Amino acid sequence: MSPRHLILLALLPALAATAAETPERQRPVGAAQALNVTHTLRQIPEACARLEGRFTGDAAQPYALNVVRTSEQCQPRARFVDYDKAQPSEAQGWKLNDVIRVPSAACPAQQAVVRVWRLPVEQKQELDGQGQSRIYLEEAKKQAAAGQIAKIPMFAAQLAVEGAACR
Repeated sequence: MSPRHLILLALLPALAATAAETPERQRPVGAAQALNVTHTLRQIPEACARLEGRFTGDAAQPYALNVVRTSEQCQPRARFVDYDKAQPSEAQGWKLNDVIRVPSAACPAQQAVVRVWRLPVEQKQELDGQGQSRIYLEEAKKQAAAGQIAKIPMFAAQLAVEGAACR
């Protein structure tokens, strides 16, 4: 078999997974990334978060994924939670929001796949007489003391490395 056929065989499971997934956001496969170069995968403004990744070259952990806060001044309207603790599934109301695929420049048969899950929450915003949505501190404190804190949307990201490892 030629090297081209081996690469295609290595990518078949990833192609089959791609066909079965239907995320809310559709995107093409990303540009190939070099080893030890940090790159932004996605911004999630409502959670004040940015997903950053990096191919490590380490066989045990070939890709590192980090969630970085975008700004100290940013006021999140959603939370980013740990995937392993949340265990998102469609049965729990989570939606597959995005599938981000990033090939390795050093090893074309290998790619990082980040699945972003979103737990939507129905948020009814009441507008005041000026047409603004406002939160008043004393009212918010009373609601919190009574255990009536409004639920907010959540996000979680799952990392997988697909394809054959290179030597």
